[in-house]
Amino acid sequence: MEKHGYSSIYVQRTGQKRDGCGIFFKHKRFCSAELILGEEIHYNDLIDTIDCKNGSTDIGIERTLNEVVKEGMVAEDPSNKNDDDECGNQDDPCVRLKRDCVALLAAFKLKDPSKHVLVVANTHIYWDPAWVDVKLAQVKYLLSRLSRFKDVIANKFSCTPSVIVAGDFNSTPGDEVYEYITSTAANVDNSAHDMRFYSLYRTNGGEPLFTNCTPDFTGTLDYIFLSDTCHLKAVSLLKLPHADSTDIVGGLPNHYHPSDHLPIGGEFELLSAASSSVADHLNDVEISLVELKLQHL
Repeated sequence: MEKHGYSSIYVQRTGQKRDGCGIFFKHKRFCSAELILGEEIHYNDLIDTIDCKNGSTDIGIERTLNEVVKEGMVAEDPSNKNDDDECGNQDDPCVRLKRDCVALLAAFKLKDPSKHVLVVANTHIYWDPAWVDVKLAQVKYLLSRLSRFKDVIANKFSCTPSVIVAGDFNSTPGDEVYEYITSTAANVDNSAHDMRFYSLYRTNGGEPLFTNCTPDFTGTLDYIFLSDTCHLKAVSLLKLPHADSTDIVGGLPNHYHPSDHLPIGGEFELLSAASSSVADHLNDVEISLVELKLQHL
């Protein structure tokens, strides 16, 4: 990536895991962006928010972790277990929340006449479809931290940054995690953030039929979300293969796709700084064309 002019920031998963989250950006003169601030998120820190008496967290989980356990949502097929699962009582919220997942926040100043500031978040949410409570806790924590990060950037640089959230959310369209991120209801609970998001693909033709393709599961798990105050207009989206495409027959990874997840991405135009909402001001004067290629690999 360095040979192609990219720099990067990276956070490795907590514990002994070797994977993590990274953000790559072009930084050289006359290229696209300057990194002005970065911040790591370790979702294991959620353990510090636990109310030990009832198993709820202080970031606004509607159903406490213990209630979810009692509802039977944590029943697992033993064949699905991997090294993410820790020994111990999984009714214990501290055990449930220790999943070693991470996220990464970064703020960039665009190297064009607008000097617009863009905040980007990249995350990998816990995988198990039965552990909805853990996924929701992680996403609420992410948005709470992201909101504070955005406010720091806004105050420090006297700006209104655009915000993009991308990643593997291990959640399908319409489930609790997806609905929380895209619903206005997310802004009236006690999760301590005031941002509203819309899905890039959903508002430009619909979510992909799938971003994950394996012999056991095929579906959409990866997304790019933009804040409704974002000053970016999508001009093109990365197309994904169809279900009958020869390059995905038999499932992924394979020779054509080195991951079991497919990349998603978009290119954007930067709208006038006077714009306050992409949805309401798509016809505003465009002051520059910024090529921002956001791909979650």
